[in-house]
Parts: sequence; structure tokens; C-alpha cells
Amino acid sequence: MKTMLGKRAVSSLISLFVLIVMVFFLSRLTGDPAALYLPVDASEEMRQNFREIHGLNDPVIVQFGRYIGDLVQLDFGESLRKARPAIDVVLEAFVWTLWLALITMALVSVAAIVVGSIAAFNVGRPFDRVASVLSLIGASAPDFWIAIVGIVVFSVSYGLLPTSGTGTVWHWILPIAVLFIRPFGLILQIVRGSMINALGSPYVKTARAKGVKNRPVIFVHTLRNAMLPVITVIGDQAAALLNGAVVVETIFGFPGVGKLMIDSILQRDFNVILAAIMVTAIAIFLMNILIDIAYALLDPRIRT
Repeated sequence: MKTMLGKRAVSSLISLFVLIVMVFFLSRLTGDPAALYLPVDASEEMRQNFREIHGLNDPVIVQFGRYIGDLVQLDFGESLRKARPAIDVVLEAFVWTLWLALITMALVSVAAIVVGSIAAFNVGRPFDRVASVLSLIGASAPDFWIAIVGIVVFSVSYGLLPTSGTGTVWHWILPIAVLFIRPFGLILQIVRGSMINALGSPYVKTARAKGVKNRPVIFVHTLRNAMLPVITVIGDQAAALLNGAVVVETIFGFPGVGKLMIDSILQRDFNVILAAIMVTAIAIFLMNILIDIAYALLDPRIRT
């Protein structure tokens, strides 16, 4: 198992380095920050001084070498927009995204596993049909459309929920509800299919023949053996929430790392862009390693 985790860590570091290279050079294509941060009537001398102060006068390859050298010393540079360490700006925003993802995935996982298990136990019955239709609708509906409809209905028409901010519990309801729908639909389908296969296994038939009640059959004998593909999808969807909540955070003005990335790209804050991508990528890599550990705990054969 240690060998597996070691290989995972090495491949993650290689992927992270490739990602840094791509983001570094692509971000430089967005334009000259001096044109954005200085007044329109700024002289060429002022522009040159700005570039010199922030190390933008050097060739791009020299800037990259200097950035990697600083990165080895855990120096992520300074935010052009906020004049603060870029990593501090990113971590402040990442905490909000992490809480949003954790709360959403906790609700999604519990709801999808319970509903999917019950649907699998009642294949072809009304509960199963309703659950399947709702899950397909949820998995197919785009987040931005659900977010806009939610704002129009619950905020504009009825005034029940705020449209942006994080001040109270009410501010979190719409973002969580929007992010809940798609992963719930996907995970429910996987749980249902995996549980249907597991319910047809010989050990389940033996347990029923011994007179074991339905609830232990579903949640004790069957669920653990059906969880491997479910864990994969839960991990993928959790990573998608960390990496893909950009649209929802932007629509609701949620101060997460997704919105920070969009703002930083528009404002050419290169160091913040790189720090945000790096923190998000590391979180996703760690999540993948946790999924591997969960696999090994559920199925001892994977440990070898």
C-alpha cells in the first residue's frame, strides 16, 4: 500500500509541475498588467518602472525560472491587486470553497446512498421510477441555468432567499442547492445500479434465505460491496466541486477560490492565478489519494 501511495504522490507531483508550466505561460498571454493597473495617460517610463518592480521586463523563460526558484522556497509571490502574499489571498478564498464543497458533498452522499439503495430494493416500483427520472433530470441540468432559475424564483419573485454573500445560513441555501442537484443525480444512478448488481449476489440470497430482514440486507450485507464504484464517483464529484464551482460562485457572488480565479484572470494577477490553480490541484490530488485508501479499506485485495 505504501508503494501505491508513493507512486501516486510521484505522478501527482509530475502532473502538478506540468500544470504550473501550462498556467504560467498561458496566463502571460492575457496581456500586460501595466496597462490595467496604471492610469490610461501613464507615461512609458511609468509603465517600464511598473514592469521592472514586478519582474515583468525579463524574458518569459527567465520569469519562469525565477518563479520556480521562489516556489521551491514556498514563496508564491505577491498579489498585484491586493499587495499581499498571493498564497494568503488564495487560502482565504479556498476556505470558503472547501466549506461549500464539504457541506454539499456530505448532503449529496447521504441522500444519494439512501435514496439509491431504496430505489434498488424497489426496482420497477413507483419510488424507483420517480427517483430515476429525478436523478436523470438533475444530472442533465446545467448549473448556471439552475442558479439563474433559483434566483428568479426564490429571490426575485418571492424574496425568500438572498442572491449573494455569506452572512447568514440563508445565504448558503441557494449555492448549496444548485451544487447539490447534479452530483446527487449522478451518484444516485451509480448507487442504484451497483446495489441492483449486489442484491443479486449469492451472499445476499443466502442472507435472505436465513431470514435476515430487509434493512440489514441493504445497509450491511450489500452496501459495503457496492461502494467501490460509488466512492469513485463521489471523489470525482467532490473534485469537480472544488475545481468547477466557478460559475456558481460567480453568479452568487460567493467569495470562493473559483470566483477569485475569474477575478484574477480578468485583472491579470498572475501570482494569484498560479497559487489558486496550485492549491486546488493539490487538494484534488490529496482527494484522489484518500479515495485509494478508502478502496483499500473496503476491499483488502486492493492493498496488494
